[in-house]
Amino acid sequence: MLELLIVLMIIAMVSAVVIPVLSGGPSNSELRSAARQLASGLRLARSEAVSQRRETFLVLDLAGRRFKVDRAAQEHALPRDVELKLFTAQRDLVDANIGSIRFYPDGGSNGGRITLGSGERKYEVDVDWLTGRVAILD
Repeated sequence: MLELLIVLMIIAMVSAVVIPVLSGGPSNSELRSAARQLASGLRLARSEAVSQRRETFLVLDLAGRRFKVDRAAQEHALPRDVELKLFTAQRDLVDANIGSIRFYPDGGSNGGRITLGSGERKYEVDVDWLTGRVAILD
């Protein structure tokens, strides 16, 4: 009986150390939630461009893992351990870590893609340049 108790204690200690190490990175639901949050911000920027009849931007800070819609004061944080990549027009890149996706008053956009990844898992948030349509791809 004592041997069984010792074996169970060893298994519990090993699993307490190994499981957090192996899980590394955000869960799939956190990654999907971050992609949805970005898509929502992009859709908000598009609707503001159309309703206010002016160019509107979603500004993405890759290093700080956050984004904001043009003139809005609120910044939205993304999970720290998510890898971010931004593909957009050259003129909308401020530097290597900050860039934006632009929406026009007619609903169109400069187009682009934001990739959120963690290991082998990734989501791509695409913006169609002609229609400004935002889509999340697995």
